[in-house]
Amino acid sequence: MNNRFAKRVDNIKPSAIRELAKITKQPGVISFAGGWPAGELFPIEEMKQICIDILDKDGKSALQYGDTEGYFPLREIIAGRMRTMGVEVYAENIVITNGSQQGIEFSGKLFIDEGDVIICESPSYIGALNAFKAYLPRFIEVQMDDDGMKMEDLEKKLDENPNAKFIYTIPDFQNPTGRTMSVERRKKLVLLAEKYNICIIEDSPYRDLRFEEKDLPPIKSFDTKGKVIYLGTFSKTFCPGLRVGWIAADSEIIRKYSLIKQGVDLHNSSMAQREVYTFVKEYDFDDHITKIIDVYRSRRDAMLITMEKEFPLNVKYTAPKGGLFVWVDLPEELDAEKVLVKALEYKVAFIPGESFYPNGGNKSHFRLNYATMPEKEIVEGITRLGKLLKSL
Repeated sequence: MNNRFAKRVDNIKPSAIRELAKITKQPGVISFAGGWPAGELFPIEEMKQICIDILDKDGKSALQYGDTEGYFPLREIIAGRMRTMGVEVYAENIVITNGSQQGIEFSGKLFIDEGDVIICESPSYIGALNAFKAYLPRFIEVQMDDDGMKMEDLEKKLDENPNAKFIYTIPDFQNPTGRTMSVERRKKLVLLAEKYNICIIEDSPYRDLRFEEKDLPPIKSFDTKGKVIYLGTFSKTFCPGLRVGWIAADSEIIRKYSLIKQGVDLHNSSMAQREVYTFVKEYDFDDHITKIIDVYRSRRDAMLITMEKEFPLNVKYTAPKGGLFVWVDLPEELDAEKVLVKALEYKVAFIPGESFYPNGGNKSHFRLNYATMPEKEIVEGITRLGKLLKSL
């Protein structure tokens, strides 16, 4: 068939993670591959009651069309929680999205014309890269270390690309590396955005999942010129299947996101928004997050302790203080995709790292997720993986 598809469709590729997920469902495979939270921590019994209560008290509205910007009481709660983080926003500055992934996609639609430059960390979140690629940009990669994006390299790239459209960053427990940007670099990043008149897209799905030390202020808390667009979500702290995230930005920018959403899906599920609102309002949401943190911390510890014991000394890895992921650096002569083929023979899976690099290359890395597996399976899976790596 000779269908006249848009050119951008040729740039849309299947997610390596989603494709690998099909393989990892095979019996006996211990999978560290996905970016999913732990399903056993979902508040199922509470949600049963919440659904009944909403339908009893507000059923007609919950099943009706809603405002494009989202359910106003939910937007008020989100804005209030953000103000406790030092971000001066109000309900009018919030648009509810279908997960933060939709906020990423909308950002591509809002900013990117074919050939435009966008700047991001190297490596970066594969879901964002795939969303942006549909709009045919050029990616400029900025080096990272344990304190996040290197500001010297960022300033150099901004000098070389004065017309770049935006800087995309995941400052807290970054996907895929688990690294966190320091406070000093967050402040510097905002100063650079002001100097070069460029927006920052702060993607922060993991911020609440901190295991150690105090929370760091969001990049947007240092924003006085309206340069930072904040993407948040309930997917990692509540129920990802409800698909409730949000964009927080200054009024002029948020109006444009609202127009985009009108054309895409009109609004989020009226029922799902009320479900999230009711849980946050009537239950102890912070206590719910604390329970998640306790489980994830134990699973992270089990993974890191086993890696220290079982991995060869020349295999390096990050030690995240929160989030879901550990990033592994193999010796340069090893290709993580080829290692994965052998790992599946050992009934263990991970995500090879090359797809997290905007322009490809860098094959000697892979990502592990410790959130979804019980500690016993984490120990077993990492032991198997260590045995394989030693043999290589």
